[in-house]
Amino acid sequence: MSYSNYPSTGGTTTPQQTPKDNRKLIYGILIAALVLTWGYIIYDKGKSKETITQLQTDYSNVDSSRNAIQQEYNDALARMDSLSGSNAELTGELAERKNEIDRMKAQIKSELGKKNADLAKTRSMIGELNGKINDLLTQIEQLKVENQQLTVANQNLSTERDTIVSQKKVVEKNLANTQAEKARVEDIGSTLHASNINITGIDVKGSGKEKSTSTAKKVDVFRISFDLDENRIAPSGNKQLYVCVYAPDGKPITIPSNGSGSFQTRDEGEKVYTSKMDVKYEQGVRTPVSFDWKPEGGKYQTGNYKIEIYQNGYKIGSGTKDLKKGGLFG
Repeated sequence: MSYSNYPSTGGTTTPQQTPKDNRKLIYGILIAALVLTWGYIIYDKGKSKETITQLQTDYSNVDSSRNAIQQEYNDALARMDSLSGSNAELTGELAERKNEIDRMKAQIKSELGKKNADLAKTRSMIGELNGKINDLLTQIEQLKVENQQLTVANQNLSTERDTIVSQKKVVEKNLANTQAEKARVEDIGSTLHASNINITGIDVKGSGKEKSTSTAKKVDVFRISFDLDENRIAPSGNKQLYVCVYAPDGKPITIPSNGSGSFQTRDEGEKVYTSKMDVKYEQGVRTPVSFDWKPEGGKYQTGNYKIEIYQNGYKIGSGTKDLKKGGLFG
């Protein structure tokens, strides 16, 4: 079959147009759309991945910040625990400051426990907490210094007190010794002294007339006289005197009928007295004393008689009397 591009000279005919093929265009459009779609998908996926990565980074940063804040909080708690351990009892203003710190601890703990905690606010609260802890620590350290100073001062006071107490004891002991010595001196000083001691043998006649004699067989009594000297220490009142008479053989003479006995002396121990007597004495005034003594049998031996007088445990005077044999044949 042959075809010709020229029109036929025959009858008029309508030329038949071939349909235009749009498939390539459609395919092109579809391919372009598909490429764009995949490109968008790939781009979007890349963006999503970047977003996820950024979110992960942000989360990591938030978590890191939370951990850092938590660590700051833990450090603050550790300091507070150390503070509480070394200062179990706080009073007054310090106790109130500790209560404020405890309230802030509770608030921070509550904020950190939230899922979407305000970390900036929490960090600020922890900073304020650390500030309050620092203030409290500073005050406590200052109090420790003051307490140490007070302790040293108390120790010094205790030492001074002990020294004073020791000195007081020494003074009291010295005072007691002084008072005892004063009492001893006054006691000794108040002891009377006998002077002008005289012993006279008296011969009593039948008529009652008395005559002095030194002949043993004529003596009826010894008349003993002396003066108690003035004494400004001894108080007025009755003074008890002990009279000790010794025979020529040196033995003490005791007269049971006159109440002879024994007494304690200050320097010579226990002694036997022949008789005792009470004398009324006036302070600071010389007092004369006189009394008679005769042996129980009424007879005197020849020889030397010794008489001692005691008062307040001390010997205050003594005298002797020698009796001789009488007549040519004695």
